[in-house]
Amino acid sequence: MTGVESKAVTFGPYFKVLRMEKRITLREFCRRAGADPGNISKLERGVWPPPQDKDILERYARALDLKPATDEWYRFFDYAAADCGIIPQDIMSDEEVVKVLPVLFRTLRREKPTEEGLNRLVTKLKKS
Repeated sequence: MTGVESKAVTFGPYFKVLRMEKRITLREFCRRAGADPGNISKLERGVWPPPQDKDILERYARALDLKPATDEWYRFFDYAAADCGIIPQDIMSDEEVVKVLPVLFRTLRREKPTEEGLNRLVTKLKKS
């Protein structure tokens, strides 16, 4: 777990810690992203939910110097989706993953999945 992840568990605080660790001031971030400082402050404090518009999230990610297709890039988008109770679209577009999501949900609830379901989940996760 990185320093950013250990300090924040929802998007707003994660966003703020990430910005601060990269030594980007709120005003500098807003200048880069074309965003309003008051709105970003509300986002960082968890007063406003994360945006779900892909273009806005990409603009914010680039303003934070996140590199596309890196773990840090995906983590940024995953936190935004999870904070709104959404499964990321790239995951939902994979039919094989969608088929095993019920097994994952049961496992997370500590219910015993079927052996076949668990094997499908493990196989799919290894391919990812």
